[in-house]
Amino acid sequence: MKLIQQRFEVAAEHAGDRLDIALHRLLPDYSRSRIQDWIQQGFVSLNQRSCKPRQKVYRGDRIELDVPQQVRLSDKPQALEFGLLYEDEDLFVIDKPAGLVVHPAAGHRDGTLVNGLLARDPALEQLPRAGIVHRLDKDTTGVMVVARNLVAHQSLVDQLQRRVVSREYVAVARGVITAGRRIETGIGRHPRQRKKMAVRADGKPAITHFQVARRFDHFTHVELQLETGRTHQIRVHMAHIHHPLIGDPDYGGRAQLAAGIAPELATLIRGFARQALHARRLRLLHPRTGEASEFEAPLPRDMRALLDALEQYD
Repeated sequence: MKLIQQRFEVAAEHAGDRLDIALHRLLPDYSRSRIQDWIQQGFVSLNQRSCKPRQKVYRGDRIELDVPQQVRLSDKPQALEFGLLYEDEDLFVIDKPAGLVVHPAAGHRDGTLVNGLLARDPALEQLPRAGIVHRLDKDTTGVMVVARNLVAHQSLVDQLQRRVVSREYVAVARGVITAGRRIETGIGRHPRQRKKMAVRADGKPAITHFQVARRFDHFTHVELQLETGRTHQIRVHMAHIHHPLIGDPDYGGRAQLAAGIAPELATLIRGFARQALHARRLRLLHPRTGEASEFEAPLPRDMRALLDALEQYD
């Protein structure tokens, strides 16, 4: 079984590039270091000959990949619970629950969405990251799309890079926000707390749009759209404008509740066990038909209860 079995003809835009750079641009979900390893191991040929990573390519050159399957021990199928909103031969669209880690990593070697997806479709082991092209934080709920073949994967990655995919979220923020706005900053790794992100002048460009859905006495229900997809982007941006999300353990700071708030509501807010953030809607072009497709995940029970309580005690 092959991880990738692909043929490319070098276009004019890649003429003069190094082979490893050209391949990285053609297969952007794989790192350059991995592509260099494939070339050095003989899994890549250029015009039916062996080649080197630094070798130049020219228009009309033929690049061939035959990369054998290499499955990590952690990426084993495991039956896990998550909602399936849609499926066909090209896509899974899932409703990710809170608490589910997307990718295996230190501290989460199994029990991840990748493991659950492999249980549903073992062929996903042939794709990078089991077909996952974007992610949600562990405790963020909602809609995610997963590619089921390489053609669909490349289409979705391209759509994300060209910002064709539309991602809409709902959240509950602390404080009363008077109006929606566009937030544009750089986002990069926090200089001291390496597991966190921060607004940084030298960070990658990040753009979030949001509108006010409803104002409560001390909180605001907001609807957000991502123009870019940086790690923790919504959480960092809302904290940056001094309206962190309810329940956010990393960017919310210590929850200070206003005097006079109803005890029942105060208990609910203090006990909200995750950031109040839900990926509600996803729009994309179907990779096979090119048709505009829209998928929506209903609000989870905890966020419905939170909004109901805010309305009751408003």
